[in-house]
Amino acid sequence: MAESTQHVPVLLQEVMANLNPKAGDRLIDCTLGGAGHTAALLDRSGPDGQLLALDADPDALERARTRLADFGKRVIFVHSNFSDLYKVATAHGFDAVDGILMDLGLSSDQLASTRGFSFQHAGALDMRFDPAQLESAADLVNTLDGDELADLIYEYGEERLSRRIARAIVMARPIRTAEQLAEVIADAIGRRGRLHPATRTFQALRIAVNDELNALKNALPAAVNLLKPGGRLAVISFHSLEDRIVKQFIRHAAQEKTLRRLHKKPIAPGETEIKANPRARSAKLRVAEKV
Repeated sequence: MAESTQHVPVLLQEVMANLNPKAGDRLIDCTLGGAGHTAALLDRSGPDGQLLALDADPDALERARTRLADFGKRVIFVHSNFSDLYKVATAHGFDAVDGILMDLGLSSDQLASTRGFSFQHAGALDMRFDPAQLESAADLVNTLDGDELADLIYEYGEERLSRRIARAIVMARPIRTAEQLAEVIADAIGRRGRLHPATRTFQALRIAVNDELNALKNALPAAVNLLKPGGRLAVISFHSLEDRIVKQFIRHAAQEKTLRRLHKKPIAPGETEIKANPRARSAKLRVAEKV
């Protein structure tokens, strides 16, 4: 049986207010995760609304099936990365929908897993959302040459000390666990302010392993094609690389008159939410409506 989720959905009230689901709506949650947003969308679209739920992580799907069991056939679960959003949605008849949500953050369950997403939990250096993927973070760390590794850490982690980190990693190889990698990085560059020195490198490796930015670039135009006129797209991002892609996409779509921005600036969590859930601090919500 799946363990109960630890995840707290970010910007939940803001997502509900902006997607504004109504009875009978057809909705897509592209990144099911802990299913907090999903449950709220199903509640608001009851008694006959339907929701298509995607996730690349089979463990997340298993937990969500348990959490959402009371909604019965109103929710359809699909094990898929949202890079294949259009193919999956049309295959299940979700080709004219009222709302689409993309929550690009890691769930608390993933961070607490033994797959190496966080250096705060012991685990193999894996970082794959889908364990069936061929390449893990350990493969990248232990096979890329120093320059390739430095470029990856700089591009996806925006880490200024990427070359120093890459040299230290190459010297310390083989590296097999998240804890070992974090120690190598901390020894190489020391502590700098509030962030753990390994934070940006872990972000970079996770993005590379799961090809996250390309998945987002594929999913955004697919979402526009799947929305009916007046349907809304909501995207929650957690770092500048993702947010920049979403911002530029919505701006371009607005110029092309396929989307209308609902807010000029992204919606951020308030002090109360950040105090209750510190992981929400970096979240940004952007919303647009199909013209």
